[in-house]
Amino acid sequence: MGSRSTIEWTEVTWNPTTGCDRISRGCDNCYALALSKRLKAMGAEKYQNDGDPRTSGPGFGVTLHPDTLDQPYRWRTPRVVFVNSMSDLFHAKVPLAFVRQVFQVMADTPQHTYQVLTKRSARLRKLADKLDWPSNVWMGVSVEDSDQLARVDDLRSVPAAVRFLSCEPLLGPLTGLDLDGIGWVITGGESGPNARPVDPAWVRQIRDACQEADVAFFHKQWGGRTPKAGGRELDGQTWDEMPQPAATAL
Repeated sequence: MGSRSTIEWTEVTWNPTTGCDRISRGCDNCYALALSKRLKAMGAEKYQNDGDPRTSGPGFGVTLHPDTLDQPYRWRTPRVVFVNSMSDLFHAKVPLAFVRQVFQVMADTPQHTYQVLTKRSARLRKLADKLDWPSNVWMGVSVEDSDQLARVDDLRSVPAAVRFLSCEPLLGPLTGLDLDGIGWVITGGESGPNARPVDPAWVRQIRDACQEADVAFFHKQWGGRTPKAGGRELDGQTWDEMPQPAATAL
């Protein structure tokens, strides 16, 4: 079974692949890499939680886990599923054939909602027309600062029912953010011992842009030493808006 998640915008995680490597500033304090190292230090290289692999062997190399592909078929109740919390499905080392297998599982289980998130938007765009896109797949890209706004343009070309942005960790203002074709935006500050601070003005700018464009806005956390250290409220309220899938379908 998949692992119950503490991430506020999902319910469970499903990791058909694990492992990754740094690609931009947002990766500098990667929680997945840190977790992998802690588990290995405890002698738990093959640690699994309800059948959900959390590390990928030596280092943090990309590893496929075909034995996990049957998990969603066994879930008896509908779930919101974050795909690859410990990896990136569109990493260059994940073969197209395996990506297609993951998409087939998602298509076969329409009772679940799948949230796929990547930093590798160029490969996502390249492979988009080689994949079948079921209506229960939400596709997102990470956008931590203005240097990564090109990822939003790549995402716009993808025929997903919902296209979303994960602006976490938010490391700067998103100057020039265009929300055309986007159905959901998540913001959040970084957490951990080396957490970089987030300016509330950056978050307000994104919230205001979402309100103007009628895009669902979700503020996950302010971050700090621990994920909950700074709380979740923005201007005296919690922002937990979720998207309507029909809003961005092609």
